[in-house]
This record gives sequence, structure tokens and C-alpha cells, in this order.
Amino acid sequence: MARKNENKPSDDFIIVQVVQGEIKANVLKSHLESEGIPVFLRYESAGRVFGIAVDGIGEVKVMVPREFADEARRVIEPKEDQPQQKDNSA
Repeated sequence: MARKNENKPSDDFIIVQVVQGEIKANVLKSHLESEGIPVFLRYESAGRVFGIAVDGIGEVKVMVPREFADEARRVIEPKEDQPQQKDNSA
């Protein structure tokens, strides 16, 4: 009998954002969870092992249950009245 991988999200989880690096992913995860939205992070393995985040290495997919997807996108979308932060990670 095959054992179910409990660390793998079900097909009912969908990607709401893809970010570079574990720190950004965890900040976003905390923000969504503070709004009552369950979150699963799926890491690209090499970036996590080597601690780098360039050209897709270190990519993290932020996933939520399908029924929370619209609310999650609303929570993470930039607000017009808030200034945009520059990404100086280049």
C-alpha cells in the first residue's frame, strides 16, 4: 500500500505568487496567515541547499487552498495608496 506524502499539498492548493528566496516567501506566508489564510510553500531544492536565489534557483511557490485564492491575491496585491518598494536584490 502506498503511503500518502503528508508534506505534499492536495490538488486543491493553487499557486498565488512565485517569489525569489525563502525570506520573501516566509514574510508573505506570515502576512497571509495573519489574515486567516492557510499557506503552503513549495521550494526549489537547489536554492534551499546552496542558499542562493538567482535565475529561478531559490524560487518559492506560495500556495493556498483553492477556496482562499481570490482573497489571498487581494491581500498580497500592491495598494495604490502605499509606495512601492524597490527591489535591490539584483
